[in-house]
Amino acid sequence: MSDSIKFRRFGVMLDCSRNAVMNLPTLKKWIDLTADMGYNTLLLYTEDTYEVDNQPYFGHLRGRYSQKELKEIDDYAFQKGMEVIPCIQTLAHLNAIFRWPQYQKIRDCDDILMAGDETVYALIEDMFSTLKKCFRSRIVNIGMDEAHMLGRGQYQTKNGLRDRSEILVDHLAKVAEIAARQGLEVTMWGDMFFRLASGGDYYVNEVHVSDELKAKIPSNANLIYWDYYSSDKNRYDTQIRLHSAIKEDIWFAGGLWSWTGFAPHNVYSIECTTAALTSCLENNVQNVFLTMWGDNGAECSKFSCLPSLYYSAEYAKGNTDPDAIKKGFEEKYGIPFDSFMLLDLLGTPNEDKVEPFNPDKYIMFSDCFMGIFDSTVRDGDAASYAACAQKLAALQDEPTWGYLFRTMKTLCDVLAIKMDLGVKTRKAYLSGDKKALAALVEDYGKLAEKIDLFYDAFRSQWEKENKPHGFDVQDVRLGGLTRRVLHCQDRLQQYIDGALDRIEELEEPVLDSKGNGPAEATGPVSYNEWKSTVSANVI
Repeated sequence: MSDSIKFRRFGVMLDCSRNAVMNLPTLKKWIDLTADMGYNTLLLYTEDTYEVDNQPYFGHLRGRYSQKELKEIDDYAFQKGMEVIPCIQTLAHLNAIFRWPQYQKIRDCDDILMAGDETVYALIEDMFSTLKKCFRSRIVNIGMDEAHMLGRGQYQTKNGLRDRSEILVDHLAKVAEIAARQGLEVTMWGDMFFRLASGGDYYVNEVHVSDELKAKIPSNANLIYWDYYSSDKNRYDTQIRLHSAIKEDIWFAGGLWSWTGFAPHNVYSIECTTAALTSCLENNVQNVFLTMWGDNGAECSKFSCLPSLYYSAEYAKGNTDPDAIKKGFEEKYGIPFDSFMLLDLLGTPNEDKVEPFNPDKYIMFSDCFMGIFDSTVRDGDAASYAACAQKLAALQDEPTWGYLFRTMKTLCDVLAIKMDLGVKTRKAYLSGDKKALAALVEDYGKLAEKIDLFYDAFRSQWEKENKPHGFDVQDVRLGGLTRRVLHCQDRLQQYIDGALDRIEELEEPVLDSKGNGPAEATGPVSYNEWKSTVSANVI
C-alpha cells in the first residue's frame, strides 16, 4: 500500500460560517487527525467569522476567530506540515453582515455585496491585509459563487440595468487587483464563470469558451470546479475538460456530506468522492480538496465523516481495495469501519445510495399537526429508527467517539416515536377514535422527554467541538419543538375531554411535500430548510 498522497495539495475545507465555529482545541485535533491520514492542506471557510481590521461589526457575536487565534491555527498546522488556506467571500454569501446597519448601504440584494462600490473594495482591502498577517499561505479562496441576483437590487437602482457578466468580470478584476497588491494569489468557485461560458447552466456537457472570456480571468486567479453530486466518473472527466478549457490548472472540490442535518452521509460521500478522485488522478488535477459544509445550522459533527475522510485519503494514495481500507481504519482507530458507518443511520429511511435523504432533519422539526412531511412516511419507518437506536447504543461508551454515537442514538429514540406520530394522530382523529387518541397523548409526553435527552447529548457534542456562538439557534429550534409537542398534547387532551370540538389542522388534507398534490407514503426526500419545515406560516 502507498503512503504518499498523489496530489500537490490534498485537503479538507471546514465550514465555520453556518453557526458552528470549531473551537481551537478541536481544530488542533482535526489538524492532527487529517495530517496523520496524509492530508496536507486545511481550508478554513469563514464568510464573516474572522476578525477583520477596521471592521468591528464584521462577524460580531458570531464566534469569529480573532487574529491571534488565526495565527495560532496557522502556526500549529505549519508544525504538522500543513498549509492553511483561508476561504472567504468577496461577493455573495455574506447575509450575516447585513444584520448591521453600516453594511446595508453596500448591499446589492439578498446576500450580495454592491459591486463597483468603493466602500466594498475598502472592506475587501481590509480582508486581504488581515489574512496576509495571519497566514503563511499566499493563496486566498475569494468565493464569488452563486451570486445569481447580482446587479438586480440596489446596484440596478443606482447604475441602471447592466449585463451581469460585465458586472462580475469588472468586480473580479478589482478584487484580483487588490489581492495582487497584497502579494496574494486567489482561487474562486468556477460556477459563475462557467455559467457565463455556457449561457447560464452548470454541469452542461459542452460549452464554447471564447478567447475574449478567457482574457477576462485575471492572471492571479484560478478556478475551482466543484461537484458533490455524482458517482459517475465520466461526468467528472467531462467537467474537468470543460473547466480546464476556461482556465488551465484548475482546482477540484468534492464533498463529504455533512450538511443535510444531524447525520452524515458517508456512503454517498464515498461513492461520489472515489469517482471524482479517480478522474482527478487520470486528468492530472493537482489541487484537490473535499468540502464539509454546514448548511442551515451545522448540526452534523465533522468527525462523524471519519470513514469517508479516511477512505478518501487512502484512495488519494492509490489504495483502492475496500477491504484493506476497512482493515486499516480499524487498526488505526480501534473501531470497525462498518460500526462507525452506523452514524449514517444505516437501516433507516436515511439509507440510500442515490440521494442523501435526511428525514433525521425534516421529520425532527416537522409539525405533528401540520403534517408537511407526513406524505413521506411509510409503514415500518418508525420501527427502523428504534432498531437503529439499539445498534448505536452498543457504541455510545466507546472511549474516543462514543459521544457521536450517543447523540445519534438519542436522535433515533426521538424519531422512533415522532416519525409516524402525526400520521397516527390524523388517522385516529379523522376516524373519531378517541381511545386511540388517548393513547397517543401519552406518546406526545414521551416524545417531549426523548427530545430533552437528545438535546442534552447534542448540546454536549456541540460544546465539545465548537464555540458557544450559534447554539442559540439550536436552543430556539429544539426548545420550540418541545414547546410545540406539549402544546399539541394539550390540545389533544382538550379534544378528548370535550373542551375543544375540533382540531382544525388535522382536518387539512395531507399533500405531497414536493408539491404534487395528494399523496401517501412516497418515501424519504432531501430537504434541509428549517424555517419551511417547521411551519407553513411566516417565520
